[in-house]
Amino acid sequence: MIKFLDLKKLNAPYKDALIKKTTDVIESGWYIKGKEVKEFEENFSTYTGTRYTIGVGNGLDALTLILKAYKTLSKLSDNDEIIVPANTYIATILAISNNNLKPILVEPDSKTFNIDSSLIEKSITKKTKAILSVHLYGKVCDMKSISKIATKYNLLVIEDCAQAHGATFFGKKVGSLGDAGAFSFFPTKNLGALGDGGAITTDNELLANTIRTLANYGSKIKYENIYKGVNSRLDELQAGFLNIKLPHLDSENQKRSDIAKYYIKNITNTQVKLPIFDKTDVWHQFIIITKKRELFQKYLLKNGIETMIHYPIAPHNQEAYKELSSINLPITLDIHSQVVSIPSNPTLTNNEIKKIVTVINNFKASS
Repeated sequence: MIKFLDLKKLNAPYKDALIKKTTDVIESGWYIKGKEVKEFEENFSTYTGTRYTIGVGNGLDALTLILKAYKTLSKLSDNDEIIVPANTYIATILAISNNNLKPILVEPDSKTFNIDSSLIEKSITKKTKAILSVHLYGKVCDMKSISKIATKYNLLVIEDCAQAHGATFFGKKVGSLGDAGAFSFFPTKNLGALGDGGAITTDNELLANTIRTLANYGSKIKYENIYKGVNSRLDELQAGFLNIKLPHLDSENQKRSDIAKYYIKNITNTQVKLPIFDKTDVWHQFIIITKKRELFQKYLLKNGIETMIHYPIAPHNQEAYKELSSINLPITLDIHSQVVSIPSNPTLTNNEIKKIVTVINNFKASS
């Protein structure tokens, strides 16, 4: 069986270093906000080309804290509108609504799955204050157009980089393309911890300091709380693991890109639609479109290949957001009803990659 993703295998090359790091952290006696976190924040800022990185508890917290900080700094207010792609993972929408802000859903480009920048201006009102761009599946949004619109209407630009660690746009890495970027280090990510973790990147010193304070119970000085904050901190152990894995991120992303390039060149079955290749993407997921999704998945599983669906239900069709269910989003619904993710991670062998291609090419709608 070719697993969709084998986390044990993915982390195997780092096993000895991870065990040693665990011992080092235990013996240090310092488990929160210590040298490992400080070192990772510095390393990640260098990597992304940003002045500040703030380690937080997870990717959702990263997005939530950015918006909460902008409210604290009076850049956002209750019921302000945030432009967001309609086909993102629900965490993006949760960060908006959890801050008592209003998500304004915009259809994606059916070729890239990212927000269609040509539709953004039609959704802007006097209440619009930010564009939250999501680099879905490791493909960077059209940040040139988004930045131009943001400048025209004086809007904030926030990046959801949870699936795009290391992706670039005209030579700049995601996380440095807007006012702030949010990252997740969930174990399945291109840069994954061995538990939850997240980070925020920005060049804005005031924003960075506000976020750091909010994430620490709203406190700069112990037992003195200036904001109604939360507890969201990247712990020492996960930061230590990320310090080990960060130097290998680009090489692992290159392996993902090589696999994607091979798939696109060699999968010739006209019953499936393949993504567009771009060497600047980091291919967090390799997405195939097929109108025969259930049949396609059963066929692959029968032939020893696991697949996943990212994601089966669009956010506006979730029970949690039934107030959005009446919005007409046909492109989003088409994508969510037809996408299939096939294995594309760096642990795949050449034989496994070739088998996946052969099996897909032999797929028939009546299989």
